Amino acid sequence: MALTGRLALLALLGAPVPIVVQSWWALLGVWAALLLGVVTDLALAGNVRALRFHREGDTNVRLGQTARVALIVENMGRRRLKAVVRDAWPPSAGAAPRTVRVDVPAGERRRVEITLRPTRRGDRQAVTVTVRSRGPLGLAARQLSRPAPWTVRVLPAFPSRRHLPAKLSKLRQLTGQHVALIRGQGTEFDSLREYVDGDDVRSIDWRATARRADVMVRTWRPERDRRLYLVLDTGRTSAGRVGDIPRLDCSMDAALLLGALASRAGDRVDMLAYDRRVRARVEGASRTEVLPAMVQAMAPLEPELIECDAAGMVSTLLSRVRQRCLVVLLTELNGAALEEGLLPLLPQLTSRHLVMLAAVGDPRVGEMAGARGDLASVYDAAAAERARAERRRLTAELRTHGVEVVDAPPEELAPALADAYLALKAAGRL
Repeated sequence: MALTGRLALLALLGAPVPIVVQSWWALLGVWAALLLGVVTDLALAGNVRALRFHREGDTNVRLGQTARVALIVENMGRRRLKAVVRDAWPPSAGAAPRTVRVDVPAGERRRVEITLRPTRRGDRQAVTVTVRSRGPLGLAARQLSRPAPWTVRVLPAFPSRRHLPAKLSKLRQLTGQHVALIRGQGTEFDSLREYVDGDDVRSIDWRATARRADVMVRTWRPERDRRLYLVLDTGRTSAGRVGDIPRLDCSMDAALLLGALASRAGDRVDMLAYDRRVRARVEGASRTEVLPAMVQAMAPLEPELIECDAAGMVSTLLSRVRQRCLVVLLTELNGAALEEGLLPLLPQLTSRHLVMLAAVGDPRVGEMAGARGDLASVYDAAAAERARAERRRLTAELRTHGVEVVDAPPEELAPALADAYLALKAAGRL
């Protein structure tokens, strides 16, 4: 049961009556009239307990896009029901409209369309459905709240997918029309062709040349079926925001682009999300299934406000990956975290695998470094230059350990990481 504002207004207007007529019986009469009105409304209001709720609609939506979920209200009672329905969702689900008026005859059902425009990744669950049916006098209403479970998984936005056609074009040039003329550590034999000026003499196939009248050279192409292991750091540093985007979301976007590109290149892609324990893992997925599997695994991930256990992460990697592969660490160039955690363990990792570290740079630091307007700006510029020098020092130290480093702003990290992968393929290092 719910009392309306109209009842409160009538009670307020009736309060002076006993004072005017100087009788407590008048007050009792006002109360009795209001009580009678409430009882009448409750008796004539629709039976909300006879309602049944069903749902259908979208179960997945990409962040920034719109999902539609239908709430089906079924009247199992004997009387017509006119009511207001409120379908409650978390604020981050962006549900609209908030309330809907329905008119459901006995034995029939009505469909209520709810539009969701989520503002955060993860699982968004319907909280409860509240139905309020007012009586004809508008003094009281029958009200009922019932769960109507439904979950919509909000997937990562993947804005860098617009770069995928250009990167695939480079990949086709690398593996198809323009084969490599210089053999590298990660290339395999492709075909024989006639020698032309400018070819490396080391590519001459002397046996084939002896069988033919022309000088024949071998051509090479990047090997397929290599392995990439993408590692997302979900520790405290991933919770920082660059502009209006969490670092973890930038890392996810870069990982998705690299995963899509590598799977098209014929390489095997696995993923691990780790801080002090494994938060998500994708292993053994086929080339057509790896990207959807990564998206589903990334959707519920949230940064944990704890320091990443580098020793546990390296131990997990070494136990899971026996053969040499490319390990891509998507983390932050944080001096304290790297020097106390990852740097001492790099020799164990680089001795068995090719390691690449990708970090999100903050463009605001560059803006601060160039500011000279007043005294506060000069101090900001000094702090920004110190931060940039620290990142350069860390980058140089990582490279002395044989680690490839990609440090770029949020909108450039994904294509820069894809280009670094293609450069390794072209150089025959993967």
